[in-house]
Amino acid sequence: MSKFAPYLRFRAIQAHAARQTSLVPCSVSDIGAGGTQIMNLLLSEVMGEAVWMWGVFLTLVLALLAFDLGVLHRRPHEIGTRESLLLSAFYISLGLLFSLWIWLMLGAREAAMYLTGFVVEKSLSLDNVFVIAVIFSFFAIPKQYQHRVLIYGILGVIVLRGLMIGAGTAIVSRFEWVLYLFAAFLVFTGVKMLFNCEREYDVAANPVQRMLRKWLPLTASLHGDRFFVRSGSRFLATPLLLALVTVEFTDLIFAVDSIPAIFSITTDPYIVYTSNIFAILGLRALYFVLAVMMDRFTYLKYALSLVLVFIGSKIFVADLFDWEKFPPSLSLAITLLLICGGMLISLFVPRASTPQPTVIDLPPHPTTGISICRTVPKVPRRS
Repeated sequence: MSKFAPYLRFRAIQAHAARQTSLVPCSVSDIGAGGTQIMNLLLSEVMGEAVWMWGVFLTLVLALLAFDLGVLHRRPHEIGTRESLLLSAFYISLGLLFSLWIWLMLGAREAAMYLTGFVVEKSLSLDNVFVIAVIFSFFAIPKQYQHRVLIYGILGVIVLRGLMIGAGTAIVSRFEWVLYLFAAFLVFTGVKMLFNCEREYDVAANPVQRMLRKWLPLTASLHGDRFFVRSGSRFLATPLLLALVTVEFTDLIFAVDSIPAIFSITTDPYIVYTSNIFAILGLRALYFVLAVMMDRFTYLKYALSLVLVFIGSKIFVADLFDWEKFPPSLSLAITLLLICGGMLISLFVPRASTPQPTVIDLPPHPTTGISICRTVPKVPRRS
């Protein structure tokens, strides 16, 4: 890697400079017309970054998902604590190693912003673990099939987060003042989280889940790890698909907080997108441990509230002190301090009484006759 890093970084800088002059940064004369066209394509830019850099990231992520599904979990099985910790450590290590790639290609400042975005996204997504646990309980998804839903869900995250980040980048590049709206929204959300009471997340009220039940032919029970089954001449969706779509919709709702938070750290779409995806990869691998441990982190909610307030106020602090940008290394240090502080306080300070579970009864579906009665634990929902 070190042998080719200076050349690759030089080519990436050339691509950035060529945007102003409409020149193609290709100095290799002996590779032929076809090779020149390929080189030009790889060095062309998409959302401010060279195509080959996007290709490296997406190829890596898709290869990881294929390896996970096709090799590590080819046969459905219940994931234990040890396997979950090892898998999460693997994904988190890759996410941290990717910061070295950012440092080599783009610089130390960008690497610090990537790490800050990585930590912020992983922290804010912890709330999602509670909700995913409720969704799996609601649809009675056995533990051996839950990993399949989580991994396929990442494919949806890659697409949906990409669309949201692309739209956000286009808006911010045209209307820079939108960053101040994002910042004010984060401060408002953080203060609201800090003082508002927790609300129970009601899966039955999810509009996408209700719409699918109304319009999609469904089976009355699970059919192994399959999302669809064939019955006669038509295909029927299984409850596993309902769980997958509900998880994706929930992630989309939670992204309304996390994406503006990362845009307040950096407006570089490559850093925003890559830090988002790597954070979610590691978190979903750790789901099977967090789902039974998160109730111990009572005060983490308050730490996350302060993180949102801090991230949102950075742009105003930078203007106050006439800084070009809030120092990325200081931002990373403060974010880590708040999150680790919230976790440590939760571990050493006695918590209040544990909320009692709620029983949700739903009427049978008129077509399939599915009747659901699940005991669902109360979980916090970000207001």
